[in-house]
Amino acid sequence: MLLGTWNLENLYRPGGPYGPDDEAAYASKLAALAAVITELDPGLLGVQEVGDPGALEDLAGMLDDDWHVALSSHADSRGIRVGFLCRTELTVVADTAAFPPRMLPVQADDTGLTVSQAGRGFLAVEVAGERGPLRVAVCHLKSKLLSYPDGRFQPRDEGERARYGAYALYRRAAEAAALRALADRLLEGDGRERDVVVLGDLNDEVQAATTQMLLGPPGSEIGTPGHDRPDRGDAVRLWDVAPLIPAAERYSRVNSGRRELIDHVLLSHRLMRRVTSAGTGLPDDGPPRLPSVGTDPGERRGVAGSDHAPVWVRVR
Repeated sequence: MLLGTWNLENLYRPGGPYGPDDEAAYASKLAALAAVITELDPGLLGVQEVGDPGALEDLAGMLDDDWHVALSSHADSRGIRVGFLCRTELTVVADTAAFPPRMLPVQADDTGLTVSQAGRGFLAVEVAGERGPLRVAVCHLKSKLLSYPDGRFQPRDEGERARYGAYALYRRAAEAAALRALADRLLEGDGRERDVVVLGDLNDEVQAATTQMLLGPPGSEIGTPGHDRPDRGDAVRLWDVAPLIPAAERYSRVNSGRRELIDHVLLSHRLMRRVTSAGTGLPDDGPPRLPSVGTDPGERRGVAGSDHAPVWVRVR
């Protein structure tokens, strides 16, 4: 079974402030996305940047067979949210944006505004698998691309850049803690016997502190001497499959000419032992061919396809 995650980039129906200008551009967008999903052929795909629930239904309708759709009720200021496309029926087990208990609201801007929940929420579903239930959570953490007051994407000075970088990091870290709390709920302390996946756009790379927060107890990482040595931490750990992706393909986005892996798939112990391969883009198609993006996301409004590559893992 192939499990994956993909940021669909501005998936809106035409006519709004963020989506394509006309039906022709919208049709091109859907066709490009559908072609990739069809070739990828996932059993379940977590998706991000769904700006219009109807647009995800439109996309599902362009795929072969009958696909099941689940979408979070939590959306950010642009209306984007996370969801799933799945070949089999799925049951929603969590749809939340709450920070974990004892975590205080975090500062979001120079005015002192604070936020106490994740901007785009988290959605978790359960599907029937050949070896029992499979639980999967999808996320889209706070972006590294900074926005400033009055709709600006450039700061007035370096002090403002630093402050807003810190505000974004506060939010992403709090959201990572909330996502880890959801993972704990899905694992129920028994990842050696439960199939659990956490996937999505983490907006940070493998060694970033926010990404590392999701792993659980240190030890047993892929490529370390302890990877094949069972210990008590295996019950609650998650493994990022990034090291299993061929080095030349280990990126899911190109930011100002720099390749970065910011979309991730993390697995519980029982699933990790059944991985056969992992990658980005399309299997057997080589490194992803992606545009380089800058600091203004509005520049790609209405562009077909996505500025992210899918990240996937195949398990037996």
